[in-house]
Amino acid sequence: MVSIAWTRYRVGDVPKGVPAMFFVLSKIFWLVVQPLSLIFLLALAGGVLVARRRVRAGLIVAGVGVLLLGVSSFTTLGFVMIRPLEDRFARPAEMPQGVSTIIMLGGATVGRVSAVRGITELNDAGDRLMETLRLARLYPDARVLVSGGSGALEGEVLPEAEIAARLFIDMGIDRDRLMLEDQSRNTDENADLTRDLLGAVDGQVLLVTSAFHMPRSVGLFRKAGLSVIPWPTDYRSTGQEGIGVDIVNPVLNFVTTGVALKEWIGLLAYWATGRIDSALPGPEAPNGD
Repeated sequence: MVSIAWTRYRVGDVPKGVPAMFFVLSKIFWLVVQPLSLIFLLALAGGVLVARRRVRAGLIVAGVGVLLLGVSSFTTLGFVMIRPLEDRFARPAEMPQGVSTIIMLGGATVGRVSAVRGITELNDAGDRLMETLRLARLYPDARVLVSGGSGALEGEVLPEAEIAARLFIDMGIDRDRLMLEDQSRNTDENADLTRDLLGAVDGQVLLVTSAFHMPRSVGLFRKAGLSVIPWPTDYRSTGQEGIGVDIVNPVLNFVTTGVALKEWIGLLAYWATGRIDSALPGPEAPNGD
C-alpha cells in the first residue's frame, strides 16, 4: 500500500456556513427524491391509506409508485434524459497544445472499500481515471490535479484524491506531477478549491469528468474564474436513443434514470442559487459567453 503525504498541496478547511449547509441540504433532499426513495415512500403512503380505509386513494398513490418503477426500469427514459447533458460538450477536434494542467474531478472510486482494503476500487465512472492517465502520458509535462475529498455525511472516508493517487503512482505517473485537492465535497467546492490551489495558470487546462457532469462542472469553473477545456468521458448513452421500451437491462435503466435526474436537479439548484450563470451551460461563443 502506498503511503502518501500531500500536506503541502492542501488548501485548508472546507468553506463553512452557507456552503456547508447547502451540502447537507442537498444530500438530504436527494435522499428523499431519488427514484428508489420516491417509489418506497409512495408504496408506504399507499399502504397507510388503504389501512385507513381510503382504498381508492391508496391504490392511486401506490399505482403512481409502480408506474415510476416501470417507466424507470423498462423504458429508455434515463438515456433520453441523460443524452442532452452528454451531448452538450465535445472533445476538441484536434489535440490541444500547450497543456499545463489536467484536472480530474472525483466521483470515480468506491471510498470505503478502497480505504479499508488499501486499493483503488473504481465505480461506474472509472473512465475518469483511465482517461486522465491517458492524457497524463500524452502530456508528460503537465501537472495532474485530482479534486475530490469525501462526500459522506458522516464517518471517516479516505479522500478520493488520495485514492486516485495510488493508481496514478502505480501506473508510473511521477508523484511530483500530482496535486491533490482533498477537501471538496461537491462540484461547487471542486471549482473553488481547485482555483485556489492552482493560483496563476500558465498554459491550457483540461477538465476531465463524466460527460453528463460536464455542463454543471464547466459552469462552476467559469463562475470561479478558471478557464478550462472540457474533456468529457464516461458516456452512458449512445447519443441515438429515442423513447421506447427496453427490457434488456432494467437495473441499468433504473440507475441511469437516477443519475440523469440527479444531474438535472443539480443544474437547476445551482442556477437558482446563483452558483452557475445558466441552467444548462454550453460551449462559449467565439467572443465569450
